[in-house]
Amino acid sequence: MNEVLRVNSRYLPENIGTGIVHIGLGAFHRAHQAVYLERWLNRLDDSDWGICAANIRSNRALVDSLKAQKYCYHVAEFKDSERVTLREVNAIRETLFSGEDKRSLIDKLVASITRIVTLTVTEKAYYIVPAEQRLNLDDPAILHDIEYPHSPKTVPGILLEALRLRREQGVAPFTVLCCDNMPENGSRTKLAVTELASYQSEDLADWIRSEVAFPNSMVDRIVPAMTDETRESLERDIGIDDPAAIVCEAFSQWVIEDNFPLGRPNWETVGVQMVADVRPFETMKLRMLNGSHSLLAYVGLLGGWQTVAEAIADPDMTMLIRRYMHEEAAPTLTMPSGVVLATYGDELITRFTNDSLQHQLIQIAMDGSQKLPQRWLQGAEAALAEGRSIPVTALGVAAWMHYVSGLGLNGTAHRVDDPLATSFSQIYAQHLEAEARVEALLSMNEIFPASLARLPRFRQLVLDAYLALARDGAASCMRNLVMS
Repeated sequence: MNEVLRVNSRYLPENIGTGIVHIGLGAFHRAHQAVYLERWLNRLDDSDWGICAANIRSNRALVDSLKAQKYCYHVAEFKDSERVTLREVNAIRETLFSGEDKRSLIDKLVASITRIVTLTVTEKAYYIVPAEQRLNLDDPAILHDIEYPHSPKTVPGILLEALRLRREQGVAPFTVLCCDNMPENGSRTKLAVTELASYQSEDLADWIRSEVAFPNSMVDRIVPAMTDETRESLERDIGIDDPAAIVCEAFSQWVIEDNFPLGRPNWETVGVQMVADVRPFETMKLRMLNGSHSLLAYVGLLGGWQTVAEAIADPDMTMLIRRYMHEEAAPTLTMPSGVVLATYGDELITRFTNDSLQHQLIQIAMDGSQKLPQRWLQGAEAALAEGRSIPVTALGVAAWMHYVSGLGLNGTAHRVDDPLATSFSQIYAQHLEAEARVEALLSMNEIFPASLARLPRFRQLVLDAYLALARDGAASCMRNLVMS
């Protein structure tokens, strides 16, 4: 490592109160929202805008680890393999694990000091059917929260119970700031909470609709999952022995709709874009960055690559991603003045080549059923409606279909980490012909909007790509597309 810039906290952590409760204490939160707050706290002597971070399902070890090291951890921000900023972070001042018993978390949410609740719990934790934009009433966890609303299991149920108690106690409602990769993520969070509330009390649902702020936001930073190799590298090359350390890219972006009735940190002083409407930015990111990531994942895994940097190093993959961004994704976007999509696309390619991150394709491939609608399908429907072709998107959908079979093109088995994995397995067991499998997958209305799935042109493009992948392999399919 040739250049290491070390940045330590300049404030006294014991002077920081916890005005923010965060649910979903994972690597992304610690490398993104907590870092922005760390940078802002470094400008102050004290504040009530520290974070109480909670996990509600898994990773109790992280909660305990952070507590044991007094909530101090390090973020290694790599510009490339030779240049890194090592940042000390103390913005998290308390951690909770709320497994079976959510009471300690709900009590924290109800406390008047809590003015903002942030969320990074992945798309599936909102229990929204992506293609239909409604609460998933078939899920046992949601059915539990309807029957036992005061002992919730889900994130929407926890938020609802805390808001109900605040209303009952005369405490103004906190702002709910979703930071997950979903279009109109605040609006979707509001949908989940209010629909769930309507089963308890329509009056309560109306109060939440009118009184609780759910600003939309867009977040962007590549944060790979930590591995033993990464930890060993941090200790060997930088001298950091920190069980809670994280690596990420140097780039970071956060765009937030400015709607915080109980106040907020002055995030704009540390680079956050506070805007009136975040939708153009989030759609740009979902279709261009996240859509490209999904292409890299599903086509790349079929091609035998393991990381983003390995896949993008292939010239055909680079050309495929460029064609997707510039010919299929960008024309579906309408951006504010000053945003140049061609430049944004070039910057994304540069970010993908950062080989210091070892960003695993299998990590990106997780939960595809929850991601495809906003990353590919909405843009595909818009493009087809305007008479444009979407061969790269169709290849991506076909590659995803092969991936969810649980077998690579060479017959090697892999685990499918997806809420609908059982359904995929059943489809592949029941349908032996390729055409029948594609038909059955396209008929899953939890993923594919009927208005898109029934388009003969879309169905044929996907089927042709599915057959071509099985017949010719990923490398040949990419070459044929980029040369056409």
